[in-house]
Amino acid sequence: MSVYLRPRVPGAAVFFTVCLAERGSDLLVREVAALRAAVAATRAERPFRVEAWVVLPDHLHAVWTLPQGDADYSVRWGAIKSRFTRSVQASGTVGWNPTLRRSASKARKGDAGIWQRRFWEHHVRCAASLEACIRYCHTNPVKHGLAETPEAWPYSSVHRDMRAWDL
Repeated sequence: MSVYLRPRVPGAAVFFTVCLAERGSDLLVREVAALRAAVAATRAERPFRVEAWVVLPDHLHAVWTLPQGDADYSVRWGAIKSRFTRSVQASGTVGWNPTLRRSASKARKGDAGIWQRRFWEHHVRCAASLEACIRYCHTNPVKHGLAETPEAWPYSSVHRDMRAWDL
């Protein structure tokens, strides 16, 4: 069994990449309302500040700042993934997909096979790095050829940030 050692820095800003198990799927944008609901419910239980977020068809990027004294982002991601999975399964949009590689350990844990098991994280260490991570989120749809400009992609915090500058 692999043991993943993740930094535990209370109050840290952290950049994440979280992927679906089935690359090439469009589930996240098709079910973006379920994802938003899962995030909102999780934030209500375990607050965090969203610095940036972008949802692409088969993965997402996010930059969070955790509350002072709290370093547990893994529990938050587990809750978001679980809530999203239950929601799309309950709606009948997605059931267990037999074409996905579902290991015996995933089956034992009741894993639906929608998400990749883990996620990638990077602790942000300075203001310049934070700005670079936010810019990466905003420009990622352009990089993937999904939009011509960051503002043209509807599933991004770039719109919230633009509204904040509209005085």
